[in-house]
Amino acid sequence: MSAILLKSADLRIQIDPDTLGFTDTSELLQSPLSWIGQKRAEAATHFGLNMQQPDYHLFVLGEVGSGRSSLLRQAMITVAAKSAAPPDLCYLYNFTAPEKPIAIRLPTGQGRLLRQSLAQLTKSLPDEIARCLNGQDFKIKYEQLLKKFKHAETKLYTELSSFAEERHFSIRREAEQIVFTLLDSKGKILTEDNLFKLPKTRRTEIDQAEQELHAAIIRYFEEIKRIESDKRTKLAALQRNAVTPLLNQRFRTLHNNLHRQLRNHTRLKTFLDQVIQDILNNLPLFESADEVNDKKQNNALDQILSHYQVNLIVDNCELKGAPVIVEDNPLAHLLFGNIDYQLEDGKIKTDFMRIRAGSLHKAHGGYILLHLSDLLTDTAVWVRLRRLLRSNRLQIDEPISALTANMPASIEPEAVDINIKIVLIGSREDYYFLQQEDPEFIRRFRVKVDFADDFKSSSDTYHASSIFVAHICHAKKLPHFSAGATTRLLEESHREVDDQTRQSAIFARTEMLIMESATLCSDRGGLVVEITDIMAALQARTVRHNYPDQWLQEAITDGDILISLQGKKTGQLNAITQIDMGDHSFGTPIRVTARTFAGENGLLNIAHEVEMSGPIHDKGVLILQNYLSALFAHLAPLALSASIVFEQEYAGIEGDSASCAEFFALLSSLSRIPVKQSIAITGALNQYGEVLPVGGINDKIEGFFNVCEKTGLNGEQGVLIPYHNQRHLMLNYNVIEAVEQDLFHIYAMKHVTEGLELLTGTPSGITEKRKIKKYPAKTVLGHVEKTLIDFRAACQTSHAKAD
Repeated sequence: MSAILLKSADLRIQIDPDTLGFTDTSELLQSPLSWIGQKRAEAATHFGLNMQQPDYHLFVLGEVGSGRSSLLRQAMITVAAKSAAPPDLCYLYNFTAPEKPIAIRLPTGQGRLLRQSLAQLTKSLPDEIARCLNGQDFKIKYEQLLKKFKHAETKLYTELSSFAEERHFSIRREAEQIVFTLLDSKGKILTEDNLFKLPKTRRTEIDQAEQELHAAIIRYFEEIKRIESDKRTKLAALQRNAVTPLLNQRFRTLHNNLHRQLRNHTRLKTFLDQVIQDILNNLPLFESADEVNDKKQNNALDQILSHYQVNLIVDNCELKGAPVIVEDNPLAHLLFGNIDYQLEDGKIKTDFMRIRAGSLHKAHGGYILLHLSDLLTDTAVWVRLRRLLRSNRLQIDEPISALTANMPASIEPEAVDINIKIVLIGSREDYYFLQQEDPEFIRRFRVKVDFADDFKSSSDTYHASSIFVAHICHAKKLPHFSAGATTRLLEESHREVDDQTRQSAIFARTEMLIMESATLCSDRGGLVVEITDIMAALQARTVRHNYPDQWLQEAITDGDILISLQGKKTGQLNAITQIDMGDHSFGTPIRVTARTFAGENGLLNIAHEVEMSGPIHDKGVLILQNYLSALFAHLAPLALSASIVFEQEYAGIEGDSASCAEFFALLSSLSRIPVKQSIAITGALNQYGEVLPVGGINDKIEGFFNVCEKTGLNGEQGVLIPYHNQRHLMLNYNVIEAVEQDLFHIYAMKHVTEGLELLTGTPSGITEKRKIKKYPAKTVLGHVEKTLIDFRAACQTSHAKAD
């Protein structure tokens, strides 16, 4: 059986513009965008976003450009819009432990209201308290109380003075001391000289009297201290009693203006009670200060008032529905929050008002989208995220820096509970790596959203893809695409996956082609993008990227790389390889040669011997060897030494798509039958000689075609490909045109022996009968069999001579 000659209609799917149902894409703008070809991912997304149980976070797999981020973001927004806005998050001063600020959640919008209310209250309270403490009623009571204590102090002093006079002493006050002087019988100061003239008994009496006076003075100061303490207590109580009604009334008004849910909010009520108590404890600071102490007192008052502020770190007042956060820069402080520091008077300072929310705080009650590759760049972020997923509590940690040796006492904001749905985008490799290396982490992501790289095409997917084109044109203010141009975009989506039945799901490539084609359309002054604009954009893109391809083609046409395109040669033919440069892939022919001898070394893969071949290629050569042995099992063991090599290959070889070419070269050498150099071969074979499909089929065919076209098409050139690669053909129109003109041919084979007759012009020797004992003499395999018999005879003769 011979290889099949393919028709031009087999080489590419061509979509009829009339089947799309529109003239240009502007007619589709009213149609909504859909998850084109991603039904599995769409269903998983809706399930995961609506699942309220813990640990049902979403891990999104797929290639870059498949629309993962934009589709997930839109789905998150849609689901979030149906939810209620989450509460606000505030931090308050902790009067009991200032280093541990208190976190409280308030109903949506109440955080802003509480902050404004407290700000207004603390702004007006100093003046109101000062007026209260300087009012006429308060002053009268204050003066009366002072007068009472003044009278008590005067009475004590009078009693002490009388006590001193009885013992012939006079007393007077000097600052905080009492000085006493001894008097004589006439009431005059007794000098020291006169004192020594007194009788001894009198001096003893004076010493006794002085000790008694000392004791009385001590008792006086103790009593004065008690009176002063009592006075301060009574005055403070007087101030508190005067100010308390004012504070109660003002804070009651503030409390009543808040949401009714907050009226029984225990932590907020406790905080407001502590504010009242703190004001009462610091009432002297609210009194009018004199000019000397005014600045100092005002600074102290400002410090006290700063404790009554509200640090509203998450304000959801303007939010409609649940929050949706897309964090493209997940640094630790942006994700988990941080504490700001400020340098004042040479010292680093901070307080509860410098606590800043992270994206995770803002996403509470909603959704956050993260990229795994961003998270993995910082080990600390990864560790903290794992901790969050385990505990569902978010703690703001202080940054640690070697440059902050004069750091103040640290503050430790209270950790908060977090209810959040994380959407994590990563590659398939990352997902399965984490399955193996970090199963605890991946267990938290129970919803796998797997974006396909391609999908089965249909009239529905064509319509949905056309809607996508319309929306891109509208969003980017580009000219719309005609139906014909749209079909060419659709055909290119088939070409991207090398499949006539499937489209590419990587719409970023389509979007790029849309923008490039639209630019060329605008340059020529067109109103609608046509097929010619797309063809020009594709050609321009190729020219930008195909320098390595052009260099190889010129090297072949200049004779630097030896490739024969005409005639026949024994043990030599052209295979085709694909070279992928990342931004550009292309095919190029490469010469394969085989040499065979009588011997017992078997098949030698020269590339393997010099460590220039990969394991897949080596596997293909071993399969080839086993199939060859199976063909001639009736002659076993084979007396054969053979070598195969890719000529002028210096970069290394991988893949098994050349195993058919290597088989043909080997049989040509064994049969001594030359093969056509005008036909290049690609395809892998299994141990039964069946030809398997290979990748990059379009690049390979076009690569050989381009070389032939440069040297001149003569009607004999073509390629031989696997039969099962037919549906993967999406060849360029210049190749199809050459096929239609019989200038180039594409053949397909199911079994490796089908290509033998095409390449040699000689029957292969394979018949439908099995159990072959001897191949026909005038066939390729018959010639090979004769050669192998001759090799065995030569080996036997050599062994006999050696004996």
